[in-house]
Amino acid sequence: MTSIIITSTPITSSIMTPITLNNIINNNINNMLVNKLGQIAVSNALPESISCLAADRMLVFASYGNILTAFARNKEVVHTYKGHEAEIHLVQPFGDHVISIDANNVIIIWDVKTEEEYLQLSFDKSNFTVSAIMHPSTYLNKILLGSQQGSLQLWNVKTNKLLFSFPGWESGVTVLQQAPALDVVAIGLTSGKIFLHNIKFDETLMTFQQDWGPITSISFRTDGHPIMAAGSPVGHIGLWDLEEKKLMNQMRDAHATAIAGLTFVHGEPLLVTNGADNAIRVWIFDGPGGQGRLLRFRLGHSAPPTFIRHHGQDGKQILSAGQDGTLHSFSTVHDRLSKSLGHGSINKAKAKKMGLRCLSLRLPPIVSFASELARQNEWDGIIACHQNYLTCTTWNYVRTTMGAHKLKPPGLKNSTALGIHATAVALTSCGNFALVGLSRGEVDMYNIQSGIHRGHYGKERAHEGSVRGVVVDGINQMTITAGSDKLIKFWKFKTKELIQTITLSAPPTGILLHRESGMLAVALDDFGLNVLDIETRRIVRKFSGHNGKINDMTFSPDGRWLLTASMDCTVKVWDLPSGCLIDCFLLDSAVVSLSMSPTGDFLSTAHVDDLGIYLWSNKSLFSMISLRPLPANYEPAVVMLPGMTDEVEDEDTTADLEEGQDDVMEYESPEQLGERLVTLSLLPESRWKNLLNLDVIKRRNKPKEPPKLPKSAPFFIPTLPGLVPRFAVNGQEEAAPSKIVNLGVLEQKSAFYIQLEKAFESQNYNIPIGTIKEMGPSAVDIELRNLAPEGGGSVEVMQSFLKMIGSMLDTRRDFDLAQAYLALFLKLHLRFIASEPKLLEEISSLSGRLDESWLHLQSLFNQSLCVLNYMKSALL
Repeated sequence: MTSIIITSTPITSSIMTPITLNNIINNNINNMLVNKLGQIAVSNALPESISCLAADRMLVFASYGNILTAFARNKEVVHTYKGHEAEIHLVQPFGDHVISIDANNVIIIWDVKTEEEYLQLSFDKSNFTVSAIMHPSTYLNKILLGSQQGSLQLWNVKTNKLLFSFPGWESGVTVLQQAPALDVVAIGLTSGKIFLHNIKFDETLMTFQQDWGPITSISFRTDGHPIMAAGSPVGHIGLWDLEEKKLMNQMRDAHATAIAGLTFVHGEPLLVTNGADNAIRVWIFDGPGGQGRLLRFRLGHSAPPTFIRHHGQDGKQILSAGQDGTLHSFSTVHDRLSKSLGHGSINKAKAKKMGLRCLSLRLPPIVSFASELARQNEWDGIIACHQNYLTCTTWNYVRTTMGAHKLKPPGLKNSTALGIHATAVALTSCGNFALVGLSRGEVDMYNIQSGIHRGHYGKERAHEGSVRGVVVDGINQMTITAGSDKLIKFWKFKTKELIQTITLSAPPTGILLHRESGMLAVALDDFGLNVLDIETRRIVRKFSGHNGKINDMTFSPDGRWLLTASMDCTVKVWDLPSGCLIDCFLLDSAVVSLSMSPTGDFLSTAHVDDLGIYLWSNKSLFSMISLRPLPANYEPAVVMLPGMTDEVEDEDTTADLEEGQDDVMEYESPEQLGERLVTLSLLPESRWKNLLNLDVIKRRNKPKEPPKLPKSAPFFIPTLPGLVPRFAVNGQEEAAPSKIVNLGVLEQKSAFYIQLEKAFESQNYNIPIGTIKEMGPSAVDIELRNLAPEGGGSVEVMQSFLKMIGSMLDTRRDFDLAQAYLALFLKLHLRFIASEPKLLEEISSLSGRLDESWLHLQSLFNQSLCVLNYMKSALL
């Protein structure tokens, strides 16, 4: 889904346009292909989170708050049902109707097409609080309701009558599921019991007991095996054999959180499950013992991401670390290319044996990481530091697993008691060395291939305070560290000698290096920004404007833009060459991390308390954007996150975009750029470049043999004479040409000739100039030949032509055409011009103007060449 944003003032339009990263935004309605587990459709977003979801063969019903909507073609809202006063928590499609139940215990039956209320039922919460609903198979116009008190009621919704009431089992009903057998319903209770009950004879057939808490979902296999699966709040799934009436198998830790739903695919041994851990999994039952095997899965973070960076040079993969302790790689192309690198663990082998529930062996969440592509096929290419944890971990992107080494400074045994932890990490561009900064001020170097400690910077420590950032230049010559002691230190990478120290006005929050340009961005605790040139080791730019802590920074690929995100919920784009703020937009939630793709087309952002990663497209790549500085009193407008606005708001935003585009000044090239500049004609070179060589071209193109007569037609249809064969219609042949010669044929004056005569009197040469510009090279040659008296012209017309060239030079328009036409004119009539005083005088005047134009152009060329040579020497 794509949204368009515009700023509140007509001065500029926002550079970044939001696009939802659909594989982890969980409030869109997504249809999944089970065989590939890929999305086939994404719906338009609703204004609030979806609380309930149901579908029939034509529509998908989704509720948010007290409103129920119906999606058609899995995309657009076609029906909206309003009438509830409380939040809807149950939805059941029912033929041409749909049933919705809200928190006030009110049931409304809607007509799907007309959106009108068909029936409304209200229940007393103290006696019957509806907690489950089902339509029994073959029971016409009847629904079965379950309550928190444990009782069941069978209603006929057409006659609005209660048909039967089941006393229940003294425990709240959580799930009602139709069994493959008619009249049999599976009833899941809060006590963990499952009853298979025949509602026709009010008889319980069998009872099962699960010890994992309330039953969250139930499903039956339909491929010939009498198996029932039941979900639990702890993530386990129980598999029950209905013939032997016993527990057949258990699928422990199927999800890290409660099982929200499970469904057997009809006629296949496939079970689809999803949970609150933001994962969907497909299990296949093809092994002995009826144990389910994980076939394929899609998952995102179960807790909000904390740090994101693009991985690779194509910008198609985003590495993301979350508060759940996992590291993921999300694809911006297709969700099938996404993968999970897993949880960080203290002992990977032991944690694998103990399973997902082994929380004691898990490492804290990753707060920062660095990745390189150079040697990732040979050894680990990612290093990460964890929250309040000393040891840094390595990760292997190719094998999608945690790496072999844990990097910890030697000699620090009781680091927990001392409160020492890693705060910053960096990888060299060659992929061989890792640098780790600690909270006590040390900066250590490791060989990432072997995990061996290779020394540290400084005699005892690099800084007196906590290390806030570590970076290495692109050729491993210089290491730059930033500490809370307000110092930026430059070190020799190999010898670890201190080169220079720069004192800042405030302690730095973090640093970011653009290796290609050598620009180092430093975020300060006073919400300011400094940009340093690591070659000269000087501050070249200072920015201020944020009103909160700067959470993250990123450079554009060419190093011209610096994008920053702050706790004041703004994202700002700074133009480094001009030193100005060129874009700013305000969000509902603060951005905790952001990353610009290496191709410059997308900006990815992660937000506070949000599971999604959002993409913003660079609008300057596909439309004209004014990059003028924003005024000092600019106040950004609040921008809705992608995926959080409904269809109507999208239309309004599009209209605002069109209005904003009208306000942006669009540049239109004038016919003449200025008084001191010359303008070319923009005609193809073939129209004027070969005017002096037409005679050579004609000799080359002269046919070697005379043209042959065409063969006669093979049938007896009369034809008309001419270059193109034509048939006579209705027996009418073309009349024989008259022998009387029309005197108009002998007229030598062309339209251009006549226009030159008139322009000689009026001194306005716009009309003849426009006429000759439309002619081809051969026509221009003929017209200029006919201007001489020997071709039927006159001296006055030749003088008028020279005046036309003079007017083109005076107005500085069509400079290329003026030179070409004048060159051809002199080539044809130079001898005749030398014998005519009027033409000599006109040529002399024209020569002076030509020299003046060329001298002016030559000075401009020389000035541009000098500036270009200076820039080249500065870069070298």
